[in-house]
Amino acid sequence: MSATDGNVLEVIQLTKTFRDFWGRESVKAVDGLSFDVRRGEVFGLLGPNGSGKTTTVRIALGLLFPTSGAVRIFGRSPRNIEVKKRIGYMPEESHLYSYLNAQETLDFFGRLFRLSGAERRARVDALIDMVGLRRARRRPIGQYSKGMARRIGLAQALINDPDLLILDEPTTGLDPVGAREMKDLILTLRERGKTVFLCSHLLADVEEICDRICILYGGKGRALGAVGELLAARDFTQIRAPHLQEDTVRRLVDLIEQTTGSKNEVEVTTPTRRLEDYFLDVVEDARRDRLTTAGAERGTAAADFLKRIAEPEGEVLLEELVQASKAGEKATDGQARKPATAMPVGRDEAVIEELVRKSAEDEREKAPPKEAAAAVPPQASVRKDVIDELVTEAKTDEKADEDEAS
Repeated sequence: MSATDGNVLEVIQLTKTFRDFWGRESVKAVDGLSFDVRRGEVFGLLGPNGSGKTTTVRIALGLLFPTSGAVRIFGRSPRNIEVKKRIGYMPEESHLYSYLNAQETLDFFGRLFRLSGAERRARVDALIDMVGLRRARRRPIGQYSKGMARRIGLAQALINDPDLLILDEPTTGLDPVGAREMKDLILTLRERGKTVFLCSHLLADVEEICDRICILYGGKGRALGAVGELLAARDFTQIRAPHLQEDTVRRLVDLIEQTTGSKNEVEVTTPTRRLEDYFLDVVEDARRDRLTTAGAERGTAAADFLKRIAEPEGEVLLEELVQASKAGEKATDGQARKPATAMPVGRDEAVIEELVRKSAEDEREKAPPKEAAAAVPPQASVRKDVIDELVTEAKTDEKADEDEAS
């Protein structure tokens, strides 16, 4: 299947072999792996340490070359520059400049994507609020805790409003509040048409947010499918009901055993809350009591600029061609042609034009005023004055020699 069929990322019979100094095979990190990530879904890549997850991610980012097989993102090579512009990546360890603060860090990454000054400022403010670091925005990254560094790492992965977000262990180092916000944000991005591809060892988080998963072992794919289908225990039926009296429960158990013909297989328990939910309720109570904290705060909703739903690139191009064709037909029907509408200037061309304009302004500033320029004699006049002076001196010297001789 191609990207136009709804796939954002395709891994096709991928194999990666690492070799030693002598060229001998030392490790086969990925072995004939195949799967696809569909548009607008959250896909989880799971497996124990050394199963090939990180190698697969690095190949998908264009950082490694496959030994055989291929990876396609939006139907192209992951090393294509246009493809990289549409990807956001948060590594397992956020290696950021420790002497920059949160605002400077996000501004730096915004410049790498050539965002305008106004757009950078708007996105930086929105992302800092979203990850709950407004009070720590002026603090150097080197003074952040691991959880706070993870938050700013997520913000830098979203600065370019990516269509595909690749997350390596997104909730590692986060407290339960930050982990909950991270999961809620991922689900929000999915609702807005983004595609999320993540690796994680926290299986409870993966189970909660992923639509489909692939489990690796020894570089091979061992399981692939929707989470609900893979985890369904079809040999049992679960019933959830309001609190029942003991005699009612006993009658229900007897009825089930008589109907199924099985003894001692019916289990009746009282449901419990998840520890995560209980922890979050305790924290929320503390916030209502207006207690302060020196660490990260609650993040806001997803930034407004992330609300754009990604559209298939081919469909957008086809629509532009159709509109251009219609405009051409109208212009040739005997009607007066209107001035052609200027095509939007590409980001690179806009940068070049701005540099040319600034260069011209600098030249004008350096140029001397017109009055001063007029006062300077032309080059030809300067040369004529020098020649006349030399001729006069030569005549004077000749006259002096004649007087001496006489």
